[in-house]
Amino acid sequence: MTRFSELMSGQTLLPIIQADSPEQGVQIAQAMAGAGLTLVEVVLRTKASLAALTAIKKEVPQLKVGAGTVTDAQILKQAIDAGSDFIVTPAVSERLLGELAACGVPVLPGVSNTGEILMASEYGFAELKLFPASLSGGAPFLAALSSVFQSIRFCPTGGVNQQNKMDYLSLNNVFAVGGTWVAPAKWVQQGNWKAITTACYHALN
Repeated sequence: MTRFSELMSGQTLLPIIQADSPEQGVQIAQAMAGAGLTLVEVVLRTKASLAALTAIKKEVPQLKVGAGTVTDAQILKQAIDAGSDFIVTPAVSERLLGELAACGVPVLPGVSNTGEILMASEYGFAELKLFPASLSGGAPFLAALSSVFQSIRFCPTGGVNQQNKMDYLSLNNVFAVGGTWVAPAKWVQQGNWKAITTACYHALN
C-alpha cells in the first residue's frame, strides 16, 4: 500500500479544512490549491463535512482529499464511501487499528505516547500523527523517540504554527506538520480566501 508520505509527494504541510457547508469547503480548498498545495484533510467535525469532502473532490480535482477525525469503523466506512483518498485519526485502539489496516487507502493514525506508537507499529504503521503534539511533548519528545523507534516517522499536529513548524520539520523523523493555522475560523467566516492562500504559501516556503 502507498505510504502516507508518498501520497503527499514532498508536501511538508498537512492543511486542515473544517467546513460548515460543501460550498465553504470548496472555497477553502481552492484557496489552498492556489498556494500550490496538492493534498488537504477535511476534518469530520461538522454535519457538512462528508458532503464537503465529496464536493472538493469534484470541484478541485487536482487535490488529493482525505478525511480526518475518524474514530470508529462506521465513520471510516462513511469517509471511504464519500471518496476519501486517505484517512487520518486523532487516536488509536486495537479495534480501530485493525479496521484501518484493512481499509485499502493510506492511513495516518494518531498517537500521543510510546505505548500507542508501539501498538500502531505492530499493526504495520510506520508513519503516525503525533496529536496533540504540543501537549504530548512536542519537538523534544519526537527528538527523543528517534533512537528508540528508528523506523517510525511523524506528522505532528496540534499546537503547530508558522513560528514553531521548523522546530518539528528540522527533525529527521518528521516528514510533515499538520495544522489549522493556515485557515482559521475567523478567515473562513470572513471569506478571506486570499489570507488563506498567503498563509499556505508561507507555510510551504
